[in-house]
Amino acid sequence: MRSAPKGLRLHIGLFGRRNVGKSSLLNALTRQTVSIVSDIAGTTTDPVEKPMELLPIGPVLFIDTAGIDDVGALGEMRVQKTRQVFDRTDVGIIVSVAGDWGEFEEAILAELRERRIPVIVVFNKTDVAGVDAAQESRLKDSQIPCIETSAARGEGILDLREALIKSAPEEFINTPAIIGDLVPAGEMAVLVIPIDLEAPKGRLILPQVQSIRDILDNDAYCMVVKERELRDALDRLKRPPALVVTDSQAFLKVAGDTPDDVLMTSFSILFARFKGDLVEFVKGALAIENLVPGDRVLICESCSHHPIGEDIGRVKLPRWLRQYVGGKLEFTHVQGHDFPDDLASYKLAIHCGACMWNRREVLSRIIRCQQAGVPITNYGLAIAYSLGIFERALKPFPAALETYRAHVS
Repeated sequence: MRSAPKGLRLHIGLFGRRNVGKSSLLNALTRQTVSIVSDIAGTTTDPVEKPMELLPIGPVLFIDTAGIDDVGALGEMRVQKTRQVFDRTDVGIIVSVAGDWGEFEEAILAELRERRIPVIVVFNKTDVAGVDAAQESRLKDSQIPCIETSAARGEGILDLREALIKSAPEEFINTPAIIGDLVPAGEMAVLVIPIDLEAPKGRLILPQVQSIRDILDNDAYCMVVKERELRDALDRLKRPPALVVTDSQAFLKVAGDTPDDVLMTSFSILFARFKGDLVEFVKGALAIENLVPGDRVLICESCSHHPIGEDIGRVKLPRWLRQYVGGKLEFTHVQGHDFPDDLASYKLAIHCGACMWNRREVLSRIIRCQQAGVPITNYGLAIAYSLGIFERALKPFPAALETYRAHVS
């Protein structure tokens, strides 16, 4: 399970003040010395991640954060890193020293509840201090699970594991399909995978691998070809495939070689649904028609790969958008977990497929864009719209297609 992609893991964030035992609790949960433990407040600086398996959920990722009460210039930077973890947290654990609940804990609780993130409160170090019964009762009355632990003695850890299992969102117990629901059992999908300078040597990229596995899990089968081989491959089939899926950068050629009666989309659009909100992303793509020369566009990449050649996010997508708009646009690129606090100056945000992330972080960015009044879409949808094949790329997804047709009617 350690090899499971990070984006498929349940992200469990540990939050609290300095020196309340977050790192000790993580070590007790994982039965390993993952985080350095010390009596000195502020030992944990950057977030520490630890993957493990937690049945029946499966693969999870614990994130140990710096104290939310850190002080000074460096402390403020640590707190900022901790706040970024909220964006990717699926279940939050607030760790407090028994009998010492206060404004910092209330602020964390309010943040998690505002984001509708399941939360568990852990009163740690019960071996040295008693729990405030009235405070615990108040939290339980608000339907918040409370667990008493002594990480140093290993007490209460099994209770915390059980609470985590009960708090896991349904999607982690019953994982949604990437493509399996679009290809009936016994039918075929044709996957078009260009092998160019951007393709990693000796392997396929994660969305391609995950799509193949999802097809097999749903008792269908697939054919994998490069874009130059698609037409010949389709001619050899005795009956048409249920679906053709392509890398977005090969959209035009694949659209031209795929018969009109065969459904076609891209890996990026599959992941717009799997990792984000496809209908919301479709609405965002429609904002491309309102762009004018000089507008600012934010392009977001979840991974920090080194761009080479005709990089899709830095070269191809900006070029297609400029051609569609008929003039220059101002592009800002961000990578990893960095995201601007002030979005007001942007007319559009475009996100990558986010194959390396969990869905929570993508949805957090969608919400932040909505709050700022900035449309957001993803690479595949933006490319399909810019190239004039938007409606065709949406045909496998009835709700998304209806959103588009309602807009143009």
